[in-house]
Amino acid sequence: MTKRKRHVIKHDNIIVFPGAVQTLIREGHLYAENYQYEEAVASFEKAFLYETGDELALSAYAYALYELKSYNKAKEVCEQLLAMGTTLYVEIMELYITVCMQLKQYHQVESLITTLLEEDVLPLEQIEKFQRLKSINQEVARNLQQKEDAQRLIEEQEYNLLKFSSLTPDEQSIRLHRLMDTNVRQLKTALKAIIECTTIHPFVQSLALILLVEQEVSIDITVSKFDQTMVINPIELVLPNQLPQYNEVKKIIENKLQQDPTTLEMVQYLMAKHAIVTYPFEWHPYEADDIAYSYIDFVQSMLGKVQEMDYELIEFLQMLEKLTELHEV
Repeated sequence: MTKRKRHVIKHDNIIVFPGAVQTLIREGHLYAENYQYEEAVASFEKAFLYETGDELALSAYAYALYELKSYNKAKEVCEQLLAMGTTLYVEIMELYITVCMQLKQYHQVESLITTLLEEDVLPLEQIEKFQRLKSINQEVARNLQQKEDAQRLIEEQEYNLLKFSSLTPDEQSIRLHRLMDTNVRQLKTALKAIIECTTIHPFVQSLALILLVEQEVSIDITVSKFDQTMVINPIELVLPNQLPQYNEVKKIIENKLQQDPTTLEMVQYLMAKHAIVTYPFEWHPYEADDIAYSYIDFVQSMLGKVQEMDYELIEFLQMLEKLTELHEV
């Protein structure tokens, strides 16, 4: 009697012996049944390196991922199963909808369940369950919207110009820093009012403007500071250290101070701070050469080196320095 040949799988030059994949899949099922979801996922993922899983293995894998809160991965596996035309359609669809709810994709869930109910693809005994899921989804989405509306109201009140103006420049700066990792689009009208208010500290005006520039928010704003006025749109602006005059001055200073790294570092530090205060105007009406040499003179005078200097420009730089410390001038 001849022995039946069994297929040997090669993957990345690693030989997988016959039955190894099936063993991994059996282990995965066993782990999942015993609520050992991490081990189940590990076993299934090893097996799926060598062959595509069948619907039972993939569905157990999807449930294990869901239990581990790996919602994006679980969603992908559900989509794979649904594309295969699984016989577990209702069970996988229920898991898929639950995963979408966890991902806060409430509009997708609403649309999906509505389609399932309208197209009459669900068994009669399952209809009530999906109607209940739809109600839960609507309730969760409504509660989330109410929370977001309440949060937006709090933020709008906090950044309302009247309330904001009553704070010190230091407190205003802290409030704006809090917005760095949040979506500021809903606050763009409040931030516009802060930027346009001529009694707001110029450094604070700049911080509010930078928030809008970084998030590419489109809104027309009239900025006034240092006896200059300009109508700008943040979506068309670059950040302070990317403006043309800044880069011109930076090049001159770097060439002039190649042999003096200490002075160069101090000048660059001051420039970066001052560019925020003057933003978006830069050092106008002064020329790049005059600004560069005045910065060098300014730093050298701080280091005790006395020399001739442009006192008008030095006074301007001293004023910018005070403003970066949030002092009034």
